[in-house]
Amino acid sequence: MIVGPKWQGDTPAGIDKVFRSGSDFSLALFRTQLFDANDMRNVIKVQDGYSAQPLSAFLKQPAPAPAPAIDWPKIDKELVKTNFFEYLDFILQFIPAAPDEKAIRAKLATIGIGPGKKFAFKDLSLEHKAAILLAMKEGDKKADEKAASIGRNIDGWSVGAAFGDRAFFNGDWLLRAGAAKAGIYGNDAVEAMYPQVRRTAAGAELDGSKGKYTLTFPKGQLPPVNAFWSVTMYDGKTQLLIKNPIERYLINSPMLPKMKTNKDGSLTLYVQKDSPGKDKESNWLPAPDGPIYMVMRLYWPKTEPPSILPAGEGTWKPPGVVEVK
Repeated sequence: MIVGPKWQGDTPAGIDKVFRSGSDFSLALFRTQLFDANDMRNVIKVQDGYSAQPLSAFLKQPAPAPAPAIDWPKIDKELVKTNFFEYLDFILQFIPAAPDEKAIRAKLATIGIGPGKKFAFKDLSLEHKAAILLAMKEGDKKADEKAASIGRNIDGWSVGAAFGDRAFFNGDWLLRAGAAKAGIYGNDAVEAMYPQVRRTAAGAELDGSKGKYTLTFPKGQLPPVNAFWSVTMYDGKTQLLIKNPIERYLINSPMLPKMKTNKDGSLTLYVQKDSPGKDKESNWLPAPDGPIYMVMRLYWPKTEPPSILPAGEGTWKPPGVVEVK
């Protein structure tokens, strides 16, 4: 059962766990594994079994009065630059302050930011407007720097734990912002680990317009997981997927039967913008014509050695990306 921060009540019979959201709004992501195109029918069958219902329906009781309609303010990526604080004032009314937030909420309230308040940016002097905009830019820069420094550098890969619940972050707002920048909605380390790479093992920036690269897993040293793993390619500037001639955006463990291993049993992925040749295309991860950003996802990582856990200190480490000379 998922409840809001103000919910009071006893856990009904038949409910195994109660998740308390920090705000009146929650987001849930369901992942259903698809092995190949022939598996689509099975995936649809599984998805058809998912259902969500109000607590009243679960208890077979009359529904409570509907919540008041919300007059959401207009917002988009451009408006956020000019009405950010007005939106913040609005949204905070749905997010009660947790114990570790009360001090910062009190400081924000002194300048008119908080539930029921109004921070009138447009009424400020040009000097104060400039100071706030510069501070926002500096804050964004710090979040980017934090995202780039999360975890331990292992042969170019950043390996660490950046996601979790309120207790995990423990008031570390910069880590929370950096984690959102690196990959918003990430799972905690027990559910998934997300090694990220932008550089070769030698420290050179990955760039599909300038080089070709390989990523080789030695025999018997594929990512140790209970579920599955993947390596996904992104544009290094936008962090979005890239168009490519074979419409392949990742390589994952379900693809292994169709991939080719080397004579010594190792597995090499070819990371480049152009095809490495038909004989190697099964192992090709198409790259952008520019900066490269790759994320390895290890779902349900094993805890016994070899393991990537504890994050950044485990006995299994991702192999470094090597430039092909």
